[in-house]
Amino acid sequence: MIVTITPNPSLDRTYELRTLALGEVNRAAHDRLDPGGKGVNVSRALTAAGHRTTAVLPLGGPSGRLLAELLRRQGIGVAALPIAGDTRINVSIAEAGGSLTKVNAAGPELTDAESAALLDLVSQEDFTGATVDWLACCGSLPRGLAPEWYAELVGRVHAGGARIALDTSGPALLAALTARPDVVKPNREELAEAVGRPLATLGDAVDAAGELRKLGAQQVLASLGPDGMLLVAEEGSWYGTAPVTAVRSDVGAGDASLAGFLGAGGSGPRALAAALAHGAAAVQLPGSVMPTPADLDPAAVTVTADLPLDRTLRG
Repeated sequence: MIVTITPNPSLDRTYELRTLALGEVNRAAHDRLDPGGKGVNVSRALTAAGHRTTAVLPLGGPSGRLLAELLRRQGIGVAALPIAGDTRINVSIAEAGGSLTKVNAAGPELTDAESAALLDLVSQEDFTGATVDWLACCGSLPRGLAPEWYAELVGRVHAGGARIALDTSGPALLAALTARPDVVKPNREELAEAVGRPLATLGDAVDAAGELRKLGAQQVLASLGPDGMLLVAEEGSWYGTAPVTAVRSDVGAGDASLAGFLGAGGSGPRALAAALAHGAAAVQLPGSVMPTPADLDPAAVTVTADLPLDRTLRG
């Protein structure tokens, strides 16, 4: 089983319209409401692919109750920590031309007691140990949680015998590296921020991933947007691409990639190929809909150990 933890989950409302006119009344052609947050999306993608998963979440207010209900309807186990604040609601506006505008709420502030209780909830025997293959910790930390919170969580999970994947950024990522997470999944911007310099080529990204490994990450799975994905580990480095003809929404695409990676074992070129297939499928679906096996196109994925280090990264 793969357990996910999302310290700052959300309800995600997505509106699809032809074009966004600022300062005017806009009418959506379609809209949808999905449970959100990076770890939540990983659980949703895992469930869509037929894997067993439980989502660990701090939830509060009517929005928190609705989020839990939506997850249960999708067959996802929910381990909820009741909190005093209300779970946040995020809004995405997807235009027909592919432009996506997002408004993410800050979310509730967790008390010291709630922070400690969330760590204890993840540390329970039900969620760590021999029955759990991976625990994926995903997203930004809510107000009230120190940057070192993820580092303590990594230590507790390793003590319970499970492997841990970490998808966060900034001080929380850097603080957690000393606890040696089994894999970290930054995107290009987050990787550049972690090493303090821009990344112009694939070689730059490889060097940056190597620096994160020296700081403690056992593997670095880097999303490079339209330029594909990169995996750097002790066993070797691999680079892959999966062409996409049209992007409908990139909300949750990185989370789908992580789910594909973990579901395929969480290491090596086969897992990288699964990550690419899941991410490419996700961006062609509306809102934050997660891909099913029928949406995947493994034949379109290319993975190589012969890295084109001088390749210029777009964007």
